[in-house]
Amino acid sequence: MSVNPLQPQPFFADKNRAFWNLQTLGWLGAFGLRGASGVANGQDLSFLVPVLISTVTGYSVTLLMGVIFRALLKQRPLITWGVSIIVVVAAAALCAFIDAWVFATQNQSSATAGLQLFLGAFYLAVTLLGAWSALYYAINFYLTVEEQADQLQRLELQASNAQLAMLRYQLNPHFLFNTLNSISTLVLLKQTDRANAMLSRLSSFLRYTLINEPTAQVTLEQEVETLKLYLEIEKMRFEERLRPTFSIDPAVAHARLPSLLLQPLVENAIKYAVTPKEEGAEITVMAQPAGENVRIVVSDTGPGLNEITVRPSLSTGVGLANIRDRLFQAYGERHSFDARSTPGGGFSVTIEMPLITEDSTKVAA
Repeated sequence: MSVNPLQPQPFFADKNRAFWNLQTLGWLGAFGLRGASGVANGQDLSFLVPVLISTVTGYSVTLLMGVIFRALLKQRPLITWGVSIIVVVAAAALCAFIDAWVFATQNQSSATAGLQLFLGAFYLAVTLLGAWSALYYAINFYLTVEEQADQLQRLELQASNAQLAMLRYQLNPHFLFNTLNSISTLVLLKQTDRANAMLSRLSSFLRYTLINEPTAQVTLEQEVETLKLYLEIEKMRFEERLRPTFSIDPAVAHARLPSLLLQPLVENAIKYAVTPKEEGAEITVMAQPAGENVRIVVSDTGPGLNEITVRPSLSTGVGLANIRDRLFQAYGERHSFDARSTPGGGFSVTIEMPLITEDSTKVAA
């Protein structure tokens, strides 16, 4: 994917470049302020020479201080702060000595004593270098906190993706067990044409599930097409006893949801609604807008919870709990999940989740 060269980059994206920019701009600013102050006080332009030398000295000394501070960042706090104070005092004394010598050389007729020059220069130098050191440590502390926050965010994302993958991978073994068992039965009955047709449909379904990442999201339209592939396989088993219908509002056809989210609900309906009844049952998948959310309802005309007490999970322990976990991983608290018997008989599961039509991170093929 191409990157726009004009796209602004974070200032501290390149730490070395940021350091040199701040170092240069900071000392240029200090030179400008001292120069402007001297001009405002009516001093001759020749005073800019010692100011320039002082600025160059401070610039060079702080480069050396930066190297020392970088090594001190990895030490214990007591050592870091103790040595840093010593470094600041020593560097300020060096700068003050150079400033006092330059001033004395330029103004040999001045009556100002050497010690007074040194103390005045030392006060200014220790103030500047102390501020520089405080800013240096503050920026490094900020960058460390940001790096740790980014690392924590990446770890949380990896953990979330790993859990999503685990939940998705739980679906395939259960589905394969049922389908392969049906194919085995057809082979034993020497119904090779039906067995071959079921294998062909199974390969199409597995091709879809294998080419997509387990953490990818698909559109509702893609999810429905996957359900139809799955139901074609189940139709080979139940024939007219399985009567699926779909009612998908075009307004939510491109809403995104975790892949294979609805397949366990339909499988649950087949197991508890179609299988126990001789006449079979109807399974309806409906989706429509609900404000800023999308509402998906998977219902059947089976016995509901009146005749079957244990319905919420499949035989391998993969079912409604799995779907709740996947919804929570994908949307947090921004979803609702409700499973209940319908008054006229049957069972329905209602899911509400945010209506998201774009996913710039992981989109299924």
